[in-house]
Amino acid sequence: MNFKTGDLVIVIAGKDKGKEGKITKVLKKENKVIVEGVNIVKKHMKGNGQTPGSIQEVENPIHVSNVMIKDPKTGERSRIGHKVENDKKVRISKKSGEKLD
Repeated sequence: MNFKTGDLVIVIAGKDKGKEGKITKVLKKENKVIVEGVNIVKKHMKGNGQTPGSIQEVENPIHVSNVMIKDPKTGERSRIGHKVENDKKVRISKKSGEKLD
């Protein structure tokens, strides 16, 4: 998987198509990522002795095939490529060739 925590991505499919956000968590085994402000659902939390029950909004994971990296130079969506610089493999944006952090 080419995505890392902190990457800016654009959603390309699903109910939140067109939204942008930062990756907060990467779930490698499931091929999913959690993106800030995307795929929000309401979760019913059961209360216990100290706190009452409530309905909270949480971010659900979204499959990596439904997101693309945001190009740092143009701001458009782009694929991720790899390049070797000084004996180190780095990620680059395919659209502009810019290095991704």
